[in-house]
Amino acid sequence: MKLLLVLLALSGLTATASATRGVEEPLELGFGDFFVQPAGPRGLEPTARLLAAHGREVRIVGFMVQREHVQPGRFLLTPRPVAMSEHADGEADDLPAATVTVLLPDAQRARVVAHQAGPLALSGRLEYGPAEDETGRVSWLRLHLAPGALAAQPAAAAAAHSN
Repeated sequence: MKLLLVLLALSGLTATASATRGVEEPLELGFGDFFVQPAGPRGLEPTARLLAAHGREVRIVGFMVQREHVQPGRFLLTPRPVAMSEHADGEADDLPAATVTVLLPDAQRARVVAHQAGPLALSGRLEYGPAEDETGRVSWLRLHLAPGALAAQPAAAAAAHSN
């Protein structure tokens, strides 16, 4: 009990210190925080934590979906490694319900991000609710990356292609 009180006090001090600096730390959000488990008779329902995260800066750790047809300015993030074969599978993909569409900043909307294996930690503004993209795909979760979020990657990618 004393340990719990100490942890609660320390977490309050951390939040207060961040607030006094005027910088809000991103909310740590896991894929398990998205939907009520188990799914009920009405299907998937968002958790209170997901609804509270809508419009806020969050940090999510997940895996980039490996796709046959990469779309500029966006990629998909899932709780586990997934490879999509759009040509063979069409609309019958294996994406989990908790798939996040990661959107690059407007200045980078033409950029194609190469697949990266392994877990990625991304921060950005979370948006929850249905939205249809230009291909007709509807996403329920979108992470808007901040400008410069991928700024270090082009130099590394250019060096890899020059070898």
